[in-house]
Amino acid sequence: MADENADNAGTGQFQLSRRSLLLGAGAGSLSALAAPGLVYSAPGMPADDSVDLSRQYAFYGDAGQAGIATPPQRYVVYMTFDLTSSKRRDLQTLLALWSSAIAQMMQGEPIGAVEPERAHAIGRDTGEALNLGAAGLTVTLGLGPGVFSDRYGLAAKKPALLRQLQPMPGENLQAEFSGGDLSLQACADDPQVAYHAIRNLARIGKTTGSASTRWAMLGFGRASAGKNQATPRNLFGFKDGTRNIRHTAEFDRHVWINEGPDWQRNGSYQVVRKIRMDIENWDTDPVSDQNRIFGRHKLSGAPLTGEHEFDTPDFRATNALGDPVIDPQSHIRLAAHENNNGIKILRRPYNYTEGINQFGLLDAGLLFITYQNNPANFEALQSRLGASDALNEYIMHVGSAVFFVPPAAGKGSYIGQPLFA
Repeated sequence: MADENADNAGTGQFQLSRRSLLLGAGAGSLSALAAPGLVYSAPGMPADDSVDLSRQYAFYGDAGQAGIATPPQRYVVYMTFDLTSSKRRDLQTLLALWSSAIAQMMQGEPIGAVEPERAHAIGRDTGEALNLGAAGLTVTLGLGPGVFSDRYGLAAKKPALLRQLQPMPGENLQAEFSGGDLSLQACADDPQVAYHAIRNLARIGKTTGSASTRWAMLGFGRASAGKNQATPRNLFGFKDGTRNIRHTAEFDRHVWINEGPDWQRNGSYQVVRKIRMDIENWDTDPVSDQNRIFGRHKLSGAPLTGEHEFDTPDFRATNALGDPVIDPQSHIRLAAHENNNGIKILRRPYNYTEGINQFGLLDAGLLFITYQNNPANFEALQSRLGASDALNEYIMHVGSAVFFVPPAAGKGSYIGQPLFA
């Protein structure tokens, strides 16, 4: 996992509630958001669930890339790319340039400032994130199945489990939200910092003639809870991430690749899905039925068989009539590792909105990003959910992609360099 520098940046930090911002705390408070070192937390949240806009994560390391085990930040900009050059050397150069630029931006530096000798290749920083600090930025780079082909002489290096996902029930995938040769996931606690990172990397891909953008999503709200963070809510109003992977042993068992060549170890497989939500219809459903569909209480997040959010669901419990307390088609019952041969995946999803659709309804949903050491584990879970989940009345999977995420680059190297050895 990437090293974290979570120390406060100095005595000038202060607490600023989101409520005070929403109620109009004044121009002075708003302008302070751009100041490096600012920390703010929301009323009613744990004291350690705060945003430190000076936080930095390490790009280089000897484990997995940052942005996987990293505590989820507030915002994401996710983009996939098609490779536009068939030259192996161009792919190698792109990965090197991207790695160099990412390393600088994750330290809050404009690209080209740290390695001026490469500035002619990387280009001039676009400047919209100057003085905003690192804001906890992480950029995670994935390689799609198309990278590992005879086109680049990399067919023999293809990770054993990397392949296109099999068709699954309950999906209506659209080409404009699916696939890609490369993926970039930029997460940060400032949306402009995340956007700046992807904008610069996309520009590098275009100006070098190596890659063009395929599809992109902007997400917010970190719909997944990390260590010491309160569990946030998805756009259906339910807590999302209560039983997520958190502990090192679980990452080692379910997320990190621990077999195969050394250059694959501490890598992972990224599966991303664009899930559209039928929000207006959901809002007309009584909360009691919403609770049944999820298998949890909306307000507390507790399973229907418990009182507190982190109580273990009792899937054997029955009511006075002998019926299961947690519906057999509820989301938590179908997704639970107890009912899926112990399968767990790391969920790192974000809410999204795209305005109004052609029917005049809210166009919104979930950018569902997951990490696992075998994509078949995702397929097993989603096939079961797609076939029987009561939630399917209100959601639709419309986009999909899969990528191999190499381990972090060592100092003086770049992501994917062992592929070209």
